[in-house]
Amino acid sequence: MSRTYVITGAGSGIGAATARLLRDRGETVIGVDLKGSDINADLSTPEGRDSAAERAIQLADGSVDAVIACAGISMPRPLTVKVNYFGVTEFLDQLAPVLAQSTAPRAVVVSSMASLQPNSPELVDALLAGDEAKAVEIGTALAEAGPAQGYLNYPSSKRALSRWVRRESITARWAGVGIPLNAIAPGTVISPMTTELLSTPEGRELTDKHVPMPLNYHSEPIVLARLLAWLASEENTHVTGQTIYADGGADASLRGDDIWD
Repeated sequence: MSRTYVITGAGSGIGAATARLLRDRGETVIGVDLKGSDINADLSTPEGRDSAAERAIQLADGSVDAVIACAGISMPRPLTVKVNYFGVTEFLDQLAPVLAQSTAPRAVVVSSMASLQPNSPELVDALLAGDEAKAVEIGTALAEAGPAQGYLNYPSSKRALSRWVRRESITARWAGVGIPLNAIAPGTVISPMTTELLSTPEGRELTDKHVPMPLNYHSEPIVLARLLAWLASEENTHVTGQTIYADGGADASLRGDDIWD
């Protein structure tokens, strides 16, 4: 019997690849994106998150087996934290009670190798506190300080997301009802988000300086789709709270062999 998956960011990139992969396997997929998906919704707003979750539950006839949250953007302004953090965590929170009714519920989100990059601790704290107004205020101040500071919106959103996964995964809401909750952290993925950056030698050089990928270089979205599909499958019974760096060796290159000290 097929499983029912709700996938955000299903209109392009990793989300689209994951939706295609699962549909090809005979699974039922309900896609969510700004446009061109089963549900068109703006996950940067509370109203958009609410309506998307409500509509997803309706389309699934009240039965959802897995949620894969791929929606995300990389912009030097606070819209990034609204989509990347609250657009994931609040959406998942609303689907959690429905997920819990599945015989094999699963949840996976897309973080990033950027979760290891310099960030704004103040912004990360505001995100983890669930204070969207404060997070937007901090993100706006960063953006107004220039592109370099504005970029901190992105790694901060991903650091907070990975920490949220680790924190929430062992709670009664998730582990307590048998839901493994995980994140993946891609390196550089060839997608609409990176097309412009990778179109010039200078852009590629800058990217590779910050995200070195000695194993097989930049990845296609399908690489991440396969990992997401496994984490969201019935086969995954005990992996939880993890951010899995599917990054061609970027994490190992940058942090070395001892990450425990």
